[in-house]
Formats: sequence, C-alpha cells, structure tokens
Amino acid sequence: MRKLYHFLLNLLIPALTILSTATSCVTNDQLPDSPQGNFEALWRIIDEHYCFFSQKGIDWQEVHSRYARQFDNSMTAKQQFEVMTNMLSELKDGHVNLYTSFNVGRYWSWHEDYPKNYSDTLQRLYLKTDYLIASGLDYTVLDDNIGYVRCETFQNAIGAGNLDDIFIHLQPCNGLIIDVRNNGGGNLTNAEAFAARFTNKELLVGYIQHKTGKGHNDFSALQPEYLKPGKGIRWQKPVIVLTNRSVFSAANEFVKYMKCCPNVIVVGDHTGGGAGMPFSSELPNGWSVRFSACPMYDRDKQMTEFGIDPDYKVSLNSDDFARGKDSIIEFARKMIKTFPKPQSL
Repeated sequence: MRKLYHFLLNLLIPALTILSTATSCVTNDQLPDSPQGNFEALWRIIDEHYCFFSQKGIDWQEVHSRYARQFDNSMTAKQQFEVMTNMLSELKDGHVNLYTSFNVGRYWSWHEDYPKNYSDTLQRLYLKTDYLIASGLDYTVLDDNIGYVRCETFQNAIGAGNLDDIFIHLQPCNGLIIDVRNNGGGNLTNAEAFAARFTNKELLVGYIQHKTGKGHNDFSALQPEYLKPGKGIRWQKPVIVLTNRSVFSAANEFVKYMKCCPNVIVVGDHTGGGAGMPFSSELPNGWSVRFSACPMYDRDKQMTEFGIDPDYKVSLNSDDFARGKDSIIEFARKMIKTFPKPQSL
C-alpha cells in the first residue's frame, strides 16, 4: 500500500520525548547567537513554515511586536527559554516544542484543560493480571466474551505476525474494544498498520497539504491519503474505539482511519487533535524547535487539528468509579451486544 507519507515516521512524539529518529528539517538564514538573534531566528522559522496561522486566527506579526520588547543581550539562557516558550504557546499547538539541554518547552492545554475520562486503576481491573502482550498491545477477553485491546502508544512497531496472533486469540469474541485513551501518538505507520486490519478494500481516509512557499497561505492542493487492507487476518466483527482528550497526533489519525472502516463506532470524548505533520529546525545557539508544517484533513476535507468528535460522547462518572466500573468501557460493551449486523465490504 502507499504509506501515508512514511518518509516522516514520527508524526507524534510525546511532548517530553526528544526526537530519537530523523524528521524533516528546514533551514534558516544564519543569525547571531545572541538573545535577540535566537528570538528572531525562532520567530522567522515559525513565520515561514508553520501551517495553522489562518485556522487559528493568529497575528504572528503582532506576536513579534509584543515579544521582541522582552529580549535584550543580558538575558540568561533560562530567561530566553521562558520567553520563547511563552511565545510558542501563542500557537496553542501540542506539536510545537523547544528542546534545550535543560528543559523542553511544550503546550499541553489541549488536554490538561479537560476531563481525563480515563483511570489507570479502572483499566487494570479490566485487564486483570493474566492479560497478554504483543507489539506493545495489551489484550484480553472480558467475561462477556468481548475482546479488549489496550493501545497506549504508537511508538512501538506493530508486527504483522503479532496482529495475526492477537486476532486468532480474540477470534471467538463477539466484538472488540480498542482503547486508545491517553495515547499521545508515535509512529504514523504503526497506526496505519493497525487500522489496515479493519477494512477489506482500499479507503479514502483523508487529505494532506504541503507548504509551497514562505507565505502563511502558501500550500499545495489537497492530496488524498488512502488506507489499503493489511496483509494477514482482518477483523470482521463489531469494533468500538474508546477516546479521550489525550488522544493526539498519530493516535488522532488512527481514530480518523477507523471512522472510515465498516463496523466501527467511536465512543468517549473528543480527541486532542494534532493534525499537523511536524518538521524541525535549529536556532543559532543549537536549540531545536519542532512545529506543525503540513496540515491534514479527514475524508470530508475537514481539518482534524482540533480533534475528532466521537460517535457517542460518554464520560466517566463518580458512581461507576466507586463501583469499580469504567463508564466508557461499560457503554462500549452494551453497544457490542446490540450492534447491528456487521457490514461486509
């Protein structure tokens, strides 16, 4: 299958994890290694390459005017970092990070300002202690013969043989729950490989654009993204995907793919988004900056940077928690029991 732009393998790396593999980089004209020089370099990199100015209504020139006044050559490195991080937070983008030897600048309000709708304590009650593990996926059969797969990251490679083994084990189940809550992303090709096991034909799953110039609105035409059936065992029974606000980037894309597959329903909370393919660059002082450069859309050409709505919005409630029940998982179990006859492709 044509991989969904597999040359950029790290669509999402959790905000505190420094890039461990290469991502696409942009170059910047050399500016002096001084507080003002580093500020101007950072501002210019974002000005010429960031992709969501219009969608977020950001006046980047006005941001420059406000923050330029805060820089002078007597600033320490940590003072520079603080002001630069504040400036980058104006973008309200979880894919924007400033990496130094002493800290990582990040913006996490996209999930910190919302209910978690996830509990490690409850999740362990459902997995119990005899769950199986393959390719970073935890899986088990619940007591009502429903398969449950916990996918907490897409950083780990998901092997085709591992997926076959998982589906063979869960084959007798009446349906499958895939829990991606709190999945901050990872490698987009892993998300694609997993989603490809839930379709029997090629699907249009979305679109992507690329920057074609330094202007804020200089983009290519929308280019389609396709998901082709994965080789190996493919799941044909009902699937419920569980989401919350901490589902981000590659995990957000996984939800986008799954919403295009038959027999799939998304339950939980609005996802966190993160639909800008990240690029990276370097400041004169050696600090690295990561930012969204290529916007991505769903199959209806709607931008998914701001997240994806579930088909059914369900939240954890305190009464269920007190009884040791996860409201979202329980809702999904009831849905599978009343699921309409599976569609065939």
